[in-house]
Amino acid sequence: MQRPSSALPHGPEPPRSRTDEPGILGLLSVLLSRWRLVIGVPVIAASTALAGSFLVPDIYTATVTFVPEQRPDSRLPSGLAGIAGQFGISIGGEASQSPRFYAELVKSRELLERLLLSSYTDARQGSLGSADSVALISLLGVKGRDQNDSVQNGVRALDKLVSVKVDNQTHIVKVSVDSRYPTLAAAIANRIVAYLNDFNTKTRQSQARERRKFVEQRIVDGEHELHDAEENLRAFYERNRTWQQAPQLISEQGRLHRQVEIRQEVYLTLRREYETARIEEVNDTPVITILDRAIPPSRRSRPNRGYLMFAGAVLGSIASVLLALGGRYVERARIEDGEEYQEFKGLVTRVRQEIAEAAGLRRRP
Repeated sequence: MQRPSSALPHGPEPPRSRTDEPGILGLLSVLLSRWRLVIGVPVIAASTALAGSFLVPDIYTATVTFVPEQRPDSRLPSGLAGIAGQFGISIGGEASQSPRFYAELVKSRELLERLLLSSYTDARQGSLGSADSVALISLLGVKGRDQNDSVQNGVRALDKLVSVKVDNQTHIVKVSVDSRYPTLAAAIANRIVAYLNDFNTKTRQSQARERRKFVEQRIVDGEHELHDAEENLRAFYERNRTWQQAPQLISEQGRLHRQVEIRQEVYLTLRREYETARIEEVNDTPVITILDRAIPPSRRSRPNRGYLMFAGAVLGSIASVLLALGGRYVERARIEDGEEYQEFKGLVTRVRQEIAEAAGLRRRP
């Protein structure tokens, strides 16, 4: 007698769904089965980004470029100074003449405050082409508890609107100003260069004035020293009319003669420095060469609506793929693991209720 087999007969396995296939085909099947989601989310994201860009005010950027005058030390080899300049290092010149100094000066608090308190033509909408002048701090709409607080807030706001770039090889300084109004952006950029020139002129003249005062005193001292040296040499000649016949007197005469020559050279150098300082004291020639003055831009610099649409579409595509895969995973979990799915669903419901209760408590007075 044949024993029945303990193994239960297995029926034919159900055909695997295409969405269960591993690899690229399975992923494509999931995306194709939810094509509305895959296409709709990127379109909605791109449309939302485009619509949001119209809520952001247009920003225009005006740019001015200039080259500061540099006076390298002639005692240094030009090749060494050129190599150092390529790395942004100024050798042999004054630090106050380097492009980096001007970049820092543009962002300095003193210059930004001066820009804020200066008046500009009102370019806001509703002025009806009025030529009235308004302080920049008012045009920016900066508020504060008092005047000092308003200025501090204005400095921070203006610092974000002004950017500076320096080319280490060409020493070209590029100043860019952002504003909602093209004419205002150009006016601020050109005003920055004007204030830099004014700073240079006042600083140079002030330094020259102090140098002139110092050299004047040194000229008086040098003149007395030269007079004393000449008197000593004259007295030597009067006392020693036959000094050429005595070696000791010849040595003494040489020493006194050298003293006179040294005092003469010092005196002449001081006189030249004095004349140079007098010229620099009244010199108001600009030391900045403007390459391109700022003009009102005709096109906005931001928002870039094309870029925002592209970024929205890319992020939407990523989100749609994740949603499609997540939806497929939840679907399979509901079919294959009913108990775990029900437990997960219960947890989600409880979390929603707790959030709703917490929100209701907060709304209560």
